[in-house]
Formats: sequence, C-alpha cells, structure tokens
Amino acid sequence: MPTPKKGPRLASSPAHERLMLANMATSLFQHGRITTTLPRAKRLRPLAERLITFAKRGDLHSRRRVMRVIRNKSVVHVLFTQIAEQMEQREGGYTRIIKIAPRKGDSAPAAIIELVTEPVSPKKAVVKEAEAAAKVAAEDETPAVTEETAAETPAEETVEAAEAEAPAETEAPAEEAEKAE
Repeated sequence: MPTPKKGPRLASSPAHERLMLANMATSLFQHGRITTTLPRAKRLRPLAERLITFAKRGDLHSRRRVMRVIRNKSVVHVLFTQIAEQMEQREGGYTRIIKIAPRKGDSAPAAIIELVTEPVSPKKAVVKEAEAAAKVAAEDETPAVTEETAAETPAEETVEAAEAEAPAETEAPAEEAEKAE
C-alpha cells in the first residue's frame, strides 16, 4: 500500500479516519467542546469549520452535504439553527484549540477543541467606520475652514469694503445720467 501524500493517518485506514473525524465533529457540535489529542484536534478543525460554513449558507444542498458527514439529524438541526446563527457575524475561525497537559496513560499531547461562541470583536468594523467618518468630516471641514479663514483675512475685508463702495460708485453714474436728461 503506498504511503498517503498528506502524511500518516490518525487511524488504521482512510475510511476509519473519516469515520473517526465525523464522530468527533458530531460530539463537538453536540457538546461545544471535546478533549482529544493534539494531532486529532488539528485534523478536526478544517472539517468542523467547513461544516459550519455550509450551515451558514443554510440551503438544502448545504444541508445534504453536511448530512454526508454527520449522520445524526438532531445534531445537524442544532448546527443549522443555533451554531450557524451564533457564527453569522464571524468570517472564519469558528473553532479554537487549547493545548493542555499530556494524557496520563501514554503521555500523548492532549488538547481541547471548542467552538468560539463569543461575539465578534467590533474593533475592525469600528475602526473602518471611524476612518470613514473622519474622512467625511475632513472633506466637510475643509471648505468650512477655508470660508472662515477667508472671512478673517484682511484681504477679504478690503474686498468686502470695495464691494460696499462699488454700489455707491455705480449709483453716481446713474444719478449723473438722470441729471443729463
């Protein structure tokens, strides 16, 4: 049997590994967190995140694709209704792996893999909104500043004074025209 390209299998055969990961994903969605070995947690993470992405789509085809992996209909229902709703604002990173002390019996590196249920940090959105607001404020403020500065400059005052005198000068020729008639 040729060696698999992506590294050694976690179990005795590819089929057994597929079934083991499906069972682990089912337990993860049922309980929210499971304790396992670190290599198994690392192999489970992409599968679980792909299934959550399908659940976020929510259409029939996605439900059928998830049902290929997770055979328990009640777990699929929870995944599509509750978990997908929690992850709606999150763009990725639905799971977290936490390393814990090695297992007692064989000293295998152990880890906890869990669903990230905290709301998404609004930091990115707030920063983008603040930058957009600052840009709009800068655009609105720039003409207002030039008007205020222009009104305060002495050159503008002389222009205003000249405009005030100009109507008097225009009236004078009009009066002269009336006298001429």
